[in-house]
Amino acid sequence: MPPFQAPRRAALALSLALVLPNLGGYSLGGWAGGTATVPPAVPVTAPEAAPATVPTTAPAPTDAPKQPVPVTPEPSPAAPVSAATPAPGVGVRGLWVDAFGPGLKTSAQVRRMVDDAAKMGINTLFVQAIRRSDCLCRRSSLPVVTDADLQPGFDPLEAVIKLAKPHGIRVIAWASVTGVANAAVPNSNPAHVSRTHGPNMGAQSWYSRRPDGTYLEGSDAWLDVGIPAAADYITAGVISLVKNYAVDGVQLDRIRYPDGGVWGYDPKVIARFNAETGATGTPAAADPAWLDWKRDQVTALVRRIALEVKGVRSNLWVTAATITYLQPPRAGDLVSFRRTRTYADVLQDWPTWMRDGLLDLNVIMNYKRDGVADQGAWFDGWNVFAASMRPRADGGQAELAVGTALYLNTPAVIAAQAARSVTAGLGWVGYSYRTPNVDVYGNKATTAQGLDVIRTLLTAPGAALNVPTRWTASPPTTRGLLGRVTGAPVLGNRVVEALQGGQVVARSLTDGSGYYGFAALPAGSTEIRVSGQRWVDTIPARGVVRLPDLLVRDLQPVPALPPAKTAPVVTPAQP
Repeated sequence: MPPFQAPRRAALALSLALVLPNLGGYSLGGWAGGTATVPPAVPVTAPEAAPATVPTTAPAPTDAPKQPVPVTPEPSPAAPVSAATPAPGVGVRGLWVDAFGPGLKTSAQVRRMVDDAAKMGINTLFVQAIRRSDCLCRRSSLPVVTDADLQPGFDPLEAVIKLAKPHGIRVIAWASVTGVANAAVPNSNPAHVSRTHGPNMGAQSWYSRRPDGTYLEGSDAWLDVGIPAAADYITAGVISLVKNYAVDGVQLDRIRYPDGGVWGYDPKVIARFNAETGATGTPAAADPAWLDWKRDQVTALVRRIALEVKGVRSNLWVTAATITYLQPPRAGDLVSFRRTRTYADVLQDWPTWMRDGLLDLNVIMNYKRDGVADQGAWFDGWNVFAASMRPRADGGQAELAVGTALYLNTPAVIAAQAARSVTAGLGWVGYSYRTPNVDVYGNKATTAQGLDVIRTLLTAPGAALNVPTRWTASPPTTRGLLGRVTGAPVLGNRVVEALQGGQVVARSLTDGSGYYGFAALPAGSTEIRVSGQRWVDTIPARGVVRLPDLLVRDLQPVPALPPAKTAPVVTPAQP
């Protein structure tokens, strides 16, 4: 690695040694222990050789696998579903409600959806609010979605909140963070970011790009979190939801880079990377320093949003829908996690988000199909690994729920996976209301028929949703600290230290706009040090303290004076 990286990574590693003595083997220098073989740029959780396919016009889920769907019945698990005895644990029993089909587009659809969820025993609705930098709502900083099926003047998010609360159902606003546009169905609003900062806007474009300048992954375009203005825009959109709606929290989806490992090549991003790290030229796709830096941008955005949300209301839940591609890492083994596509390809480091208190609830998208190759074992293995990542730096625990792919599975497998999740003491969330099993996704049954079938199995005696469960827990993160450095041409990639009792208890990095923060520190007097500046404030028991901007002045070294000229010394000739 370049010389600049060594002290930075050493500092962060020291921080881990201070606050996480029980998580040995955590290496911040790269993929410690091996390299990853990155598959083609297709987000799959199944083997590439899939069974026979079903033609369907249903759009693919936001961050779901885009692979063919099996038509042959999948075998039921060996253990009967009714044998499951739910163990105490996370009380989430959730359902994702997406924006790509019926469920949110009219007042009648919302009434039916909430009623269906209540009958199923669902206690949490993850409602898609931000779709592609637009909103299924009318009081946000983003334009409203342009959809002919959306009832004129209707506010889906407001309607869900109004109808769900009397049932005791929590409403989480689900935001696709970096998804910006789909070429096949663009937003027609002139104020949409695809038109104000789109692919043809030159230096004003905020799109993530490959080295050759292309920007589409399939039909999708993505915002690049390495562009500070784009990260600010994303943050403002999410915060506008919690300021204007009585939601119980937010869920961050597509909080990553696109699949394929070759993104981030907008000239502005490269220039920023070089300025902050001392590198030159165009970084190679596999350059560890480049990958580390991009991964840090994703984490910085999670940190900024989490602290801004908590600054609005400390009792709001911050969650994310996170990636679990292919084989699972070993339980407790962060080295093997670093070999996964989650970390090495899409640059998502969700164990760190859990450890640092940035996520109150992690909903892993464990989209596997029992009975297809080794996917049943993968499903269980990812659950075990994720559970091993729950301990936080402050001694608490992050909450964890298992997201399962209803649309890829038969009702028997859906019920079995839900039972295994709940029995392990984890929450459960199904994707999705619109496509509640593989027959519905394959156009062999209606949504209503599919819901009836899975409701019967999920609420049967001993099944995962048999006993109505109210999710009344409070989020584990209730406080934090957020600040910003200003005044220097380069604001990102600066090490920030937090000290309590004279000891460094955590370290972080500034983002491209100079923001930094901490979410898993004890309450009390805390000193912040960054770039030679220091500030002392008190972290409250609840809420986020906002520090005044710290003015940074990077002193330039004075060049050495040239050596003084002296007369040449003449040595007399010897006789």
